[in-house]
Amino acid sequence: MTPQESAETTERRRSPVDSGAPTRTLVLLRHGKSAYPPGVDDHQRPLAPRGRREASLAGAWIAGNLPSVDHIICSTAERTRQTLQATGIETPSALVDFTDAIYEAYPDELLELVAAANPTDRTLLLIGHAPGLPMLAEELAGPGSNRAALGELSAKFPTSAIAVLAVDGDWSGVSPDTTRLVDFVIPRA
Repeated sequence: MTPQESAETTERRRSPVDSGAPTRTLVLLRHGKSAYPPGVDDHQRPLAPRGRREASLAGAWIAGNLPSVDHIICSTAERTRQTLQATGIETPSALVDFTDAIYEAYPDELLELVAAANPTDRTLLLIGHAPGLPMLAEELAGPGSNRAALGELSAKFPTSAIAVLAVDGDWSGVSPDTTRLVDFVIPRA
């Protein structure tokens, strides 16, 4: 996909978030491409240079296209921490929670973290891993989801990819009935 096609696709799919209709925005960001240094266990693997670049692009896209992030929940794995750092995203109140609960989590475990978010949070960013994050995005893509975005997400949810879901109602009620996928972006230079 060329940068122009990417911009056109992003513009076309971004409109539901910009309409003001969703009560909340859930952003699911898969960590950047990791390195595989010898002797380093999986939890401690760092980002590869490509992962840092693409995480930076993801952060720029989020900052330029979505509401300000109120709360970040990030896995404790080194590559997710480095992804957050490379995005440059900060919350106005610096509310960032690091938790082991995201690492190797199933969608229902991730959903529990989302459901427990503060009701005053309007935009929540969850930084995690595959397969849990992609599976959660697919499960939450309820009625009214952007079918083109869902098709792309279902085909592949690569590193640094971003799924944007609109949530009607409180975090505690997040389900496919209250949530729809509005965008799926794979930031690449």
